[in-house]
Amino acid sequence: MGVTVNGRDYRAPKAPLVVVCVDGSEPGYIERAAEAGEAPFLGRLLKDGTSRLADCVVPSFTNPNNLSIVTGVPPSVHGICGNYFFDPEAKAEVMMNDPKHLRVDTIFKAFQGAGARIAIVTAKDKLRALLGKGLKLGPAKAVCFSSERADKTSLAENGIEDVMGLVGRPLPNVYSADLSEFVFAAGVRLMERDTPEVMYLSTTDYIQHKHAPGTPVANAFYRMIDGYLGRLDALGCVVALTADHGMNAKFNAAGRPDVIYLQDLLDQWIGAGKTRVILPITDPYVVHHGALGSFATAYLPESEVADVLERLKRLDGIEAALTRTEAATRFELPPERIGDVVVVSTRHKVLGTSVARHDLSGLTEPLRSHGGISEQKVPMIVNRPADLAGTGRLRNFDIFDVALNRVAH
Repeated sequence: MGVTVNGRDYRAPKAPLVVVCVDGSEPGYIERAAEAGEAPFLGRLLKDGTSRLADCVVPSFTNPNNLSIVTGVPPSVHGICGNYFFDPEAKAEVMMNDPKHLRVDTIFKAFQGAGARIAIVTAKDKLRALLGKGLKLGPAKAVCFSSERADKTSLAENGIEDVMGLVGRPLPNVYSADLSEFVFAAGVRLMERDTPEVMYLSTTDYIQHKHAPGTPVANAFYRMIDGYLGRLDALGCVVALTADHGMNAKFNAAGRPDVIYLQDLLDQWIGAGKTRVILPITDPYVVHHGALGSFATAYLPESEVADVLERLKRLDGIEAALTRTEAATRFELPPERIGDVVVVSTRHKVLGTSVARHDLSGLTEPLRSHGGISEQKVPMIVNRPADLAGTGRLRNFDIFDVALNRVAH
């Protein structure tokens, strides 16, 4: 039942495989929780399992990284380069959650074609259709649903009915830790009931946007994760954990978001209405980040590109200002889906469009966000020893390769 997908070979699972993407889990969250005695199972894996740091995809956002993980390749191949982009065909700014934007097959589809049963549970519904693209849904085939819409599942849309009855938990609020806990609770129940050969669990970063590593709320969140992962381990699963991106504080001494408003700057430099700034962090869930991240792309007249890049490079808080070609090469992005320039801010800065276009009223704690090079380091942890000799630079999208090809069974 081994498969080849997107140029990579994967062995058949010898035990049920559970790949977990903990959204926004920068290095430190797991370690601090383990040190506090809140995550004993993960603490054991840090010592006796496989634990390394890996690099995520830049822009360090949810959609490009989840799709890199489940396809085993970077955005230059699969095409998903943000949560949000300017669609040149539609000539409109749109969410990048339509499966038509995904250019390759997933690892799930390949394994289903080889006879494996698949289970996918994601916190937010924005990922569900992308992750489930090409799957034949139904009992003993594949299930794919979000905890956000667990009360609306159907055989036709999700391959499963009555998820609420299966999990036995109330429908969680989208802005809560419960949204992620529902993912794990559902994963354990599906593994107990159906024993799928390949399972993927993807959480939300609501907690990480608000609470730094080692804080009581963060430790409690990882205590919850630890308990469910321990149950999956006890069921005999290979459990492999990584993250889609890290997270950093992005506020100034006054506790306010430390923002460079790019659209306002370009309007001053070139003139209103002549440029378009796109923030790929944008999604329907902006309460906890205000659509402020550390990666932006902009469309502008070709004659202005060189001058704008020079001005941007001189600004405090800019880590990289690149042409379309430079950014596509450096970050492995599809050039036709990014703007004429790409801008990345430094560790504690974020990028916005215009002051008037950002509603920050939902930010009840000092801003923590992501998107840049500074959020690229993520954990890679497996509950079995893995031979990583000769692997070189590890990427989060190597997680299926590590769990299937390099773990000793």
